[in-house]
Amino acid sequence: MTLSFKPEDKLILALDGMSGAEVFMLIEKLPNLIWVKVGLELFTLLGPQIINQLRDRGKKVFLDLKFHDIPTTMGRACYQAAKTGAELITVHACAGKKGIEEANKSAVKGAKEVGLPPPSLLAVTVLTSWGSKDFVQELGIQQSLDQRVSLLANLASSAGIQGCICSPLEVMKLRKDFPEPFQLITPGIRSCGENINDQNRIMTPLEAIDAGSSKLVIGREVTSSENPSDAFNRICSQLI
Repeated sequence: MTLSFKPEDKLILALDGMSGAEVFMLIEKLPNLIWVKVGLELFTLLGPQIINQLRDRGKKVFLDLKFHDIPTTMGRACYQAAKTGAELITVHACAGKKGIEEANKSAVKGAKEVGLPPPSLLAVTVLTSWGSKDFVQELGIQQSLDQRVSLLANLASSAGIQGCICSPLEVMKLRKDFPEPFQLITPGIRSCGENINDQNRIMTPLEAIDAGSSKLVIGREVTSSENPSDAFNRICSQLI
């Protein structure tokens, strides 16, 4: 069977819980790694220069800061974020259509000013740490979790951005409503037998791809492994 995609291009490795030195040591062990995720922890620790350092090592960067503020602030933040060269940038869908539109317009402007292609903005729907029961009890939202995800994905699409972040459990329904090239990027990925940690809505890598995920965010299964290269290659092999 000939694959229509490169397994390594479907995986985004979350660089969480590490120092800068540990990040670069890990990357050296993963020559096939294409995508990395820079989240709040690493960005706060090392600042925007970490993105340049990763890109200098040939990596594509998913900047996962989940911007959520008034439209003007979101626009200014995404304008600066786009100048770093990150290929993917997250905003919270709950910021609303106007905020998402301002973020997208400003990101395009920021990238253009430094001669870079515009990043893809992705709207976070409902965090994968939320379960259905907690979602209703703690937030008091009188919608099912699935309904909320669909509402926010529709909002993201109507705002003209390139995709959204959702759990793999919602992907199949969303993919019917939002065909490619709309991106559906999914955390909450665990191979069979792996610890689910603080995730609630999870799938295996192959299940998520088959359901319609564009890319999968993986992390501790690789970063906490005694042999990260073997762990990464094992996940890739599950997609073949």
